[in-house]
Amino acid sequence: MQPGTRRSLAGVGLLAVVVAVALTASPAAAVDAVDAAAQDPATFVAVVAALYLVRPLALWPPTLVAVVVGYGLGIAAGVPVGLAGAVLTSAPPFFVARWMGEGSDAGAIARLAEMGGGYFGSVGDLRGVVAARLAPIPADAVSCAAGLSAMRFRTFALGVLVGEIPWTVAAVVVGSSLSTITARGLGGVGTPLAVATTAAAALLLAGPAYERFRGRGADI
Repeated sequence: MQPGTRRSLAGVGLLAVVVAVALTASPAAAVDAVDAAAQDPATFVAVVAALYLVRPLALWPPTLVAVVVGYGLGIAAGVPVGLAGAVLTSAPPFFVARWMGEGSDAGAIARLAEMGGGYFGSVGDLRGVVAARLAPIPADAVSCAAGLSAMRFRTFALGVLVGEIPWTVAAVVVGSSLSTITARGLGGVGTPLAVATTAAAALLLAGPAYERFRGRGADI
């Protein structure tokens, strides 16, 4: 069996696992477990670690776990833990996508790699990741697109760290303000922040977009 075929089959299997976990993993049930464990620090840390392990497979946004972290640890400790969790749980999708893209010179993966490479190539790796993580789009989709490109993981991790700052801070603040964590409380990071971060992402991309437009105009 060719390496490309093995990667494709492995990718299909992994996708099936992700879909199964995403359909069966309930944020509400996870939140109930956190609420029950909040009185015991050791148990709470173990539950949070388990949530971070499940997050990429369940396709949960990093802010969901950051709310939980804020609820149990408060703002001062919750923000760095939430940021570290966002970066670390973005690594598996990044490296899986990179592994899937190696040697794929045809098919859907190759087309996705070309699209991701075109985006990051036009705006810059770091700027592109920061803007994409600021915008309210699925975090793991950004991680996969970055993994399929040629950027270094260090650049990707820095972009995730910077781009997740407003989301993580807001989520931790929401969590720290809850007397009892509930699934409804997870909706506290919402529309106003999404509008603000989208505007920030647009500002980041405005310069490269203008340069590209001006370059096309000069070619006409």
